[in-house]
Amino acid sequence: MLFWRRRCWLERMRQSQRSGCRIDLVSLLALFPLDVVLFPGTPLPLHIFEPRYKEMISECLEQKKPFGLVRANKEALAEVGCTAVILNVIKKYEDGRLDIAAEGKQRFEIIQLNQERSFLQGEVVFFDDEPSKVSEEDSQKVLQLHGQLFEVLGQATEVQPASSGVSFQLAHELPVDLDFKQALLEMKSESERVETLIEYYKATIPKVERTLRVREKASGNGHVQ
Repeated sequence: MLFWRRRCWLERMRQSQRSGCRIDLVSLLALFPLDVVLFPGTPLPLHIFEPRYKEMISECLEQKKPFGLVRANKEALAEVGCTAVILNVIKKYEDGRLDIAAEGKQRFEIIQLNQERSFLQGEVVFFDDEPSKVSEEDSQKVLQLHGQLFEVLGQATEVQPASSGVSFQLAHELPVDLDFKQALLEMKSESERVETLIEYYKATIPKVERTLRVREKASGNGHVQ
């Protein structure tokens, strides 16, 4: 699959450039596979303890370069990930372990994997969103619904829209399954992500409210009428 994508990425690059989506090719990017979805502009605290990743992070620090965070589970490695820029080293341990603070920067698609080093690397294509405009109505609606969901959950939320778009900030906070977050990460349009989030909130908020009402009744009288 990766080999086939390597053969056809040039055609997709031409198509993306015609649509206004900027993409670039980079030779190799160090990859950190985790069962996590990282979005541009969002925080990533990490505890580095495996020897191969201590080597990778040390190299990134020394050369002041990012690494790629890509979702990995037992089944597969995701095709799209996000680079992480190391902001600072929070703590160094005597055995070489590290606590670091990083931040998501730019999305990429893996074209081909490289296993020549102790840690995984990938030949990747970076990409940005295609031009799109989010209406003022949708901008206000998605923020209002996000706040409503967290109010129902009884949790605090404070979104600081970044240059990468408010959708990534909202998605980062959501207590949802990683498949949904990965799908949002792969979308190449801010307006598409906002529309998808609005539909998610509209479908989810009533379900959460019903679940909480059932729990409240159950805890109050021992059974649900």
